[in-house]
Amino acid sequence: MLASLHALTALLATLAVVTLVAPRLRLPQPLALALAGVGLAFVPSVRALDIDPELILVGFLPPLLYADAWQTSWRDFRRWLRPIVMLATGLVGFTILVVGLVAKWALPELPWAVCFVLGAIVSPTDTVAAQAVIERLRVPRRITAILGGESLVNDATGLVGVQIGVVVALQGVFDGAQVAGQFAWVAGLGIVVGVACGGLFAWINRLVREPAVLFTLSLLAPYLAFSVASMLDVSGVLAVVTAGAVVAWRVHFVPPQARVQLRASWAQLTFLLNGLCFLYIGLESPCLLQRAAHGGTELWLAGLAVSAAVIGARIVWCWPNAYLPALLFPALRAREGGYPPPRGVLLVSWCGVRGAVSLAAALALPVAFPGRDEVVAITVAVILATLFLQGGTLTPLVKLLGLRDDGTTEQEMRTARERLLQAGIARLDAFCSDQSCPVAVYRFRSSMADELASLQADDDAERAKASQRLAVSRDVRSAVVVAQEAALLQLRDSGAIDDHAYQNLLLELDHTVVAEVAAG
Repeated sequence: MLASLHALTALLATLAVVTLVAPRLRLPQPLALALAGVGLAFVPSVRALDIDPELILVGFLPPLLYADAWQTSWRDFRRWLRPIVMLATGLVGFTILVVGLVAKWALPELPWAVCFVLGAIVSPTDTVAAQAVIERLRVPRRITAILGGESLVNDATGLVGVQIGVVVALQGVFDGAQVAGQFAWVAGLGIVVGVACGGLFAWINRLVREPAVLFTLSLLAPYLAFSVASMLDVSGVLAVVTAGAVVAWRVHFVPPQARVQLRASWAQLTFLLNGLCFLYIGLESPCLLQRAAHGGTELWLAGLAVSAAVIGARIVWCWPNAYLPALLFPALRAREGGYPPPRGVLLVSWCGVRGAVSLAAALALPVAFPGRDEVVAITVAVILATLFLQGGTLTPLVKLLGLRDDGTTEQEMRTARERLLQAGIARLDAFCSDQSCPVAVYRFRSSMADELASLQADDDAERAKASQRLAVSRDVRSAVVVAQEAALLQLRDSGAIDDHAYQNLLLELDHTVVAEVAAG
């Protein structure tokens, strides 16, 4: 028990330190965490920690997928559905085929079914490493939407492939029609389960108002969807993603204050889970590589060959599939916004980092699975190769390509802000025409009018004046909050109020600051 506590302490401390240090070292955070995990593997108390791979697949994966589904733009998902499906299903299938052939060539003693299970294990990408770079450097929205959509679906297709492949390998019987039918059943019923669970929790969100209960329910939703899907032996990943999409679409039923708290809580939770996943990769790597060393040179060469196959398959798949459908179908090309820029295709083809899901899937193979040790060793090699080679070079590649955000999101937000301000001003005008208006209401309207003028006034000088008035107003409000915080602290330190009252009043001031920031 005490050893586990020491190990947990070391993991959390490492996560905090690496998160602070990685930007200063100009290292992608996932890569830095994996390196730190390798170092922790030599700490006795941490090395003795036995982490069940099921914890990653069942404990970490559902909430991470659910959070991704909440943050996904489903309009962009529909617009670029073709390239997303191309990557999340077509590329997964192509990777399984290529890796299976290469693995059989490198290790002829492995059965064909085992080689293709290996392909399914290493087929899903871990886009956390890529997104960490892409979001910071602000690449065009088309790229972020496609990579984000791929990450939602390819875990499902890859893990379903593993699920079916394990059955085939253990039974020794392969029927193409039966496999295709089983895949359609597992995926289709998983989506149905997700719709049902998502609809249930969207309905519950209309009734519950307590933020703590809402967060508990939001955490329950992905686990329930995954659990029901697992009991039915269908895709839990697709069930979770679908449930998250349904609930996110009806998020307006959640009270505003609860939405703010939910977003903050989920941001911290996903940060923690993602960080622990990459630490897990580093922790497991030395031991697994040491075991692989007993397999001799042949196994190491197989690991390198499969790693090259994984990277090469993505590059080979992306280029023709990015342009041929757009060339053959003009309507599709127009819907997607024209041909994708070659620099964008190059970046997408290089975002193929594998992560904790692949490692957990390999370690979760049955003990009696033929070639299990070889599959695990090669999976570790692929994860490390892609993490260091692709994940470590994403930042310089993005800078070299000169990719920049096209400003579409900012323009949409600007237009939406204008509509919101216009609606608010119109409602104030209607209110004041029916009832007497306090001076505070006029001041509120004046502030909103200044914000609207700063966005859309025709005259540059007028926009500048409105922006200056808003800046002064924000500075004054900020100074007032600082003075109030100081007075509140003095009241607590002098004994005029107790700590409970201090915390409650400080929280009220914090909400005021958050509201001011959200308002612009």
